[in-house]
Amino acid sequence: MHRDIKPANIMITKKNEIKVTDFGIARIQSASATKTGTVMGTPSYMSPEQVAGKKVDGRSDIFSLGVVLFELLTSERPFKGDSIATIMYNITNGEPSAVSKYNPKLPPVCQTLIDKALEKDPDKRYQTAGEFAEAIRKALGQKQ
Repeated sequence: MHRDIKPANIMITKKNEIKVTDFGIARIQSASATKTGTVMGTPSYMSPEQVAGKKVDGRSDIFSLGVVLFELLTSERPFKGDSIATIMYNITNGEPSAVSKYNPKLPPVCQTLIDKALEKDPDKRYQTAGEFAEAIRKALGQKQ
């Protein structure tokens, strides 16, 4: 679990390999890193359970990756606000705009992928990064 997936922590190497960097939050060894009531991460990319200070697991990173994908496809963030408090409220209570609002050329499957990644309930999200990757490959018509 990374706990701070965001564009600044995703790099592309000269060999066009994607690398996730900055495992600072993930490396925190204290019990407070995962216990209820602790909030860690970058607010715009946090999952609802992170915002609420609940215990998080890998599905929280999948939510964050869904935010990154939304931003990659639209140049906008799905949850906006004029303050951190408003952004955090919108993450836990609001629904993101349709990707087609920002990029009407995107096929509907992009919305389907993002909707599942941004589910408020972690049990309704992709359960693993591999499952999310497989859904993206399938949407692109690629084989594993």
